[in-house]
Amino acid sequence: MKPYQPKLGIKLWAEADRPREKLLLHGRRHLTDAELIAILIGSGSRNESAVDLSKRILAEYENDLDALGKVSVKHLSKFKGIGEAKAISIIAALELGRRRKNSEATDVVNIRTSRDAFEVLLPVFADLNHEEFWILILNHANRVIGKQLVSKGGLSGTVADPKIIFKTAIEHNAAFIILAHNHPSGNLKPSVQDLSITRKLVEGGKMLELQVLDHIIVTDRAYYSFGDEGLI
Repeated sequence: MKPYQPKLGIKLWAEADRPREKLLLHGRRHLTDAELIAILIGSGSRNESAVDLSKRILAEYENDLDALGKVSVKHLSKFKGIGEAKAISIIAALELGRRRKNSEATDVVNIRTSRDAFEVLLPVFADLNHEEFWILILNHANRVIGKQLVSKGGLSGTVADPKIIFKTAIEHNAAFIILAHNHPSGNLKPSVQDLSITRKLVEGGKMLELQVLDHIIVTDRAYYSFGDEGLI
């Protein structure tokens, strides 16, 4: 039987193979996801380097950073070698990345298509395990002048109050609004409730001369547009 050979700690690696040194030498884009996470957690254990620990964590979520971004501190802390402080560091870094995407998305000047709206909304709903209902607030040039959370719900639904939606839109001097909510399940098909609330809001908007341009259902990687499907 081949004798056991303990893994070398990061400090004993060649300098080019250490994540921090590798970043300094070659730049951040040359690091793998595991190496970047290893920098966040700082150290592994006696029998496992920080990089190997990071690889083990990523493997648990099929190397999907979006899936990792949805994990709680409590769940991450179950990995041997990851305490509360390291778990918080990982989650904080992933949240910063999500917010960066969110700030980039708001640079869209005008909403011309449902895809434009989806690009603005995707960071809003990223990593959520529950449903939320939001509105995009647009001016007369179809430029996004605001995003507003209307309600939060559970895994399978949330309640959108028309009074709150129109009050919020009017307070922000909206010319148009786009409705949006997410389906954490990944199912894009609108429910009976989705269809009903959309009809109510479209009719209410007509009475207030506040046009509802679209209703977007968002999942992690795709969307459904009521407007594109001829339902508005």
